[in-house]
Amino acid sequence: MLQKSRKEEMIKDLEGAIKGSESLVFVNFHGLKVSDETKLRQNLRDQGVNYKVGRKTLLKRALAGKAIGEIPELTGEVAIAYSKDPTSSPREVYNFQKTHKGMLNILGGIFEGKFVDSAYMIELGTLPSREVLLSKIAFLLKSPMQRLALAVNEVAKKK
Repeated sequence: MLQKSRKEEMIKDLEGAIKGSESLVFVNFHGLKVSDETKLRQNLRDQGVNYKVGRKTLLKRALAGKAIGEIPELTGEVAIAYSKDPTSSPREVYNFQKTHKGMLNILGGIFEGKFVDSAYMIELGTLPSREVLLSKIAFLLKSPMQRLALAVNEVAKKK
């Protein structure tokens, strides 16, 4: 049994994590081996995502009044993954979930100050990174110019 002072300290720590993040993902890690969790923590840390395991009751206290809506149902052993980048925490948890099927589940999260369900967080996790999106835009802008140049070149060859 934890002492009250330790619980208050844990709640303040969780509140600080919630306040300083753009997105937060609730993760059920039931069945995850210690070696796999170590890999998960390392992958998340490399991408600038923080990961904390907490008690559900303390987490619910820390979440009270922090976002709009209802807290998603938190089942099993729950951890939070959070970051200053709005899409990196859902993306990295989703990528790890793909490689470790059945061991890790996204339960929901907080995005733009609202509680969202697992489907929404998974959708955010499937979005490509900013760099990939910018390269796709550059390709789309380059393509019409390239076609025009080829057409003009073909016209010049015929004359």
